[in-house]
Formats: sequence, structure tokens, C-alpha cells
Amino acid sequence: MLNTFLKTSLYILLSLGLSGCASTSFSDLFSNYNQQMQKVKSAQQRGDFSQALALVPERSESNGTYNLSLLEKARLEFLASQHQQSQQDFAQVYRHVQQAEQAAKIQLSRGLENIAAVISNDNATRYDIPYYEQSMLHSYQALNYLSQHDLSGALVEIRRANLVQNKALRANQKALYDSQQKMANKGVSAASLASKYPSMSTAIGEVKNGFQNAYTFYLSGVLYEAAGQANDAYIDYKKALEIYPGNVTVQQDVWRLANSLAMDNDIQLFKKRFADDITKGLSQGHSQGYSQGISQTAQQKSPSGQLVVLVEQGIINSKQEVSIHLPIFTSHNDVRFYSLALPRYQNRLRHYSGLSLSYQGKRYQSQEIVRLQSLAAKQLQDEMPAIVTRQVIRLIAKEEIRQQMSRKGGDIGNILAAIYNIASEKADTRSWSTLPDSIHILRMDFAPGTHEVEMNINGNKSTVTFEINEGRQTLITLTAIGSYTHYQSINL
Repeated sequence: MLNTFLKTSLYILLSLGLSGCASTSFSDLFSNYNQQMQKVKSAQQRGDFSQALALVPERSESNGTYNLSLLEKARLEFLASQHQQSQQDFAQVYRHVQQAEQAAKIQLSRGLENIAAVISNDNATRYDIPYYEQSMLHSYQALNYLSQHDLSGALVEIRRANLVQNKALRANQKALYDSQQKMANKGVSAASLASKYPSMSTAIGEVKNGFQNAYTFYLSGVLYEAAGQANDAYIDYKKALEIYPGNVTVQQDVWRLANSLAMDNDIQLFKKRFADDITKGLSQGHSQGYSQGISQTAQQKSPSGQLVVLVEQGIINSKQEVSIHLPIFTSHNDVRFYSLALPRYQNRLRHYSGLSLSYQGKRYQSQEIVRLQSLAAKQLQDEMPAIVTRQVIRLIAKEEIRQQMSRKGGDIGNILAAIYNIASEKADTRSWSTLPDSIHILRMDFAPGTHEVEMNINGNKSTVTFEINEGRQTLITLTAIGSYTHYQSINL
């Protein structure tokens, strides 16, 4: 009789835990995504992108983490200059995102996932790509098109990146309010959670939300200028300025186009807001080392083109798992303290010195345009009420199962259920973990022709040669990960 009960109990537990295996692998349910990606990120840190690609765990298309694996691969392929393969993988992710946004399909496909998640963990659900990751998907896809000299394809992707941010802006406040209300309905207050959950305030920094990305707007402005669409470029430079108001390069571009487009009202506002060395058009190489470039007067007299440098630095931190104890109302209306396994980011930000560029005895310094680590931490903070609510539902369901097995199987049933509950209590640490940590920008004017500059980043110096065409932009994408550096030059 006891053997029959043991077999039945084990069968039930395994069936419950693996009921989502059509969309989730065993390793994803019972191991940590962060741990699965450690060797991948170590190879990426060394600049060994082929090895990193080989180490990305294989997943079937039906697996809930499949899209995330494609993102990791596409990013590594981008770093390895495999632009066509990267483009294909990003395009496949985008198709899946579009399909998932159809409400009927979401409801139909989520049933078994939600059941599995209730009695296992959030890793049983399909990975929903956060808005900041979606905007980076389209930004990289735009760069993939540019590497193949397809400006029109790049513009399509950059418009998609902007649509993602507009959609997020509309949905954010209501989603945040609803998730906080649902958590409160489960007996967990925001204050109670805040008192127990480790702070991420340093990692979040000054960002207002987890989806507005000044880098994608700035890249959009650069591409619109290259396409001769100055008004569209001006709009997106202003959006980048709104998100990152202290970036002097963005200020310069906004001021330049405001004057070029005769935006008189804006000119008066920015004249009060920007420093004199921007509004008065000081010459190249002023005391702060910013990339003011050739003055307005000189621009009118001499033909010129522009160098735009996009600088990616480091690798974004992975989520960690942390356990906190919270008082939770059970189905019997009594309060018990339960341990919740939750994801978090380390509460720190790395310091990056950025790019130092030397030209004709003068030095110019890049400036940060986005801190992806901060966006990721803010996104997770905003998601936490919904994560906790699911955890509470899960804990109560698991406790009911444990009590039933205890009544039917005594100590053995209780022990089996307890072991399963402990083994399956895993935080969802999935995130696009091969992204850069920080992105800087630098912009300068040059006379048409071939130029040579010295670039210094992380102590690594290199001489870079590029071509400037009159009235056009030359784009350099620079990647710096540890001691690895690589650049690509594209004439727009």
C-alpha cells in the first residue's frame, strides 16, 4: 500500500512539475538561467564569441526560453561580425513577438504554462521580452542592415524601436498600478515588500522607467539625418535629450538642427538652458574636451562631414536569486511567514571611463547615452509586485498539495512534498544577459577626406582611419569588453 502511494505521489509531483515541459525544459525549471549562462559570458568577456555561441544552451522552438536564446545568439553573432545570421535570428524573434501580441493566441497558449508555473516556478512560463530589450533588438537589427549598406532597412528597424517605446509609455502606468493592487489583494503591501527586498537604488540610478532608451532615439536621429529627414532627426534628438538631458553631444545636435530648421521658439528655450560654449558655437577643442567640432561660422564657410562614434562597454549583470520572508494569508485566513525566491540585480554600477579620442593634439571624450543596467534594474523593480503575487499564489497552492499528501501519506507524503517544494522554488533569473552595460556617444566635424585618429578605451590604444564625405555621416561602432576592443566603420 505504501509503495503504491509513493509511486502515485512521485508521479503526481513530476507530472505537475513537468506539465509545462512542452514549453519548458527540465533544466530551465530546476536550475538557474544565470548559472547556465556563466560560461557563455566568460567567453564573451574574453572576446571569444565563437566559443560563447557554442556554449549557449540549445532549446527547441516550443521552449519558453527559445526567444531569449535567439537574442543571446544574435547578439554574439553581431559581435562576431556574422551580420546576416544575426539579422535572421533577430528577425525570427521579432516574428514571435508579433505573434505573442495577438491576445487570442496568448490566452490559448498560456493555459498550460500558468498551471505549470503555479506548482513549479516562473521559469515554466514563456519569457516575455521586456520593452528595453525589444528596443535594443531593433537597434542591433538596424546596425546589421547598415553593415550591409541598407539604410532603408535600418530605418524600418529604428521606427520599430521607437514604436516599442511609445507602446511602453502608454501601457506602463496602468500595468504598474494593476500589479500593485493585485499584490495588495494577496495581503502583501508595497511597504512590506520594500522592507524585505534588497534595494537596487544604486543600480537604477536616476532613470524614471525601464523602457525609455535615449540611445535608440539618438541612433534614430543619426539615421534620419543620413536619409535627409532633418525634421524627424530633430524630433528624436529632442526625445534623447529629454531622457538624458546632461549629454553634451545630444545638446549640440539639438542646437545645431534647431538653428538649421529655424525653430525659433526652441532656440530661445535652449539658449537659456545650454552652456555658452554650445549656443555661441566655440571652436574645436575647448577646455572641457567635448566634441563641439567646427564652429557654426566655420561650418558655413568650409565643407564638412561628421564622425559619429557609438561606444559599447562591458556586459550587463545577470539577475541573482535572493530569498526573503514575508507574512502571507493562507487559504485558511491565518498568517504564516513564507520564504520567497525572487530575482534581483546587484546594487552597484561599474565605472566606465569611456572613449578618449585624440586628433591633431586635442582630446575629445565620449559621454554616456544609456545605462542598460539601470533600465534592467528599474524594469525588474516595476515587475516585482506581479512577481510576488504569482509567488504568493504558488506558495499557497504548494502548501495545499503538501497538506493533502501529508494526510494521505503521513510523514513520507509530507517529506516528498516538502522536497519537491524546495527543489522547485527557483527565482526566474532570465534576461538578455549578453547586452552591453553602458553605451557612450561622441560626434565631431571633419573636413572631407581621409582622417586618422587615436582612440583610447580601457587603456587600449589604437589608430583608426576613416573616410569623411562632404555633408554625410561616417558611423563607427566600437565595442570594448574587458581587454577586447573592436570597431567597424560605415559611411552613411
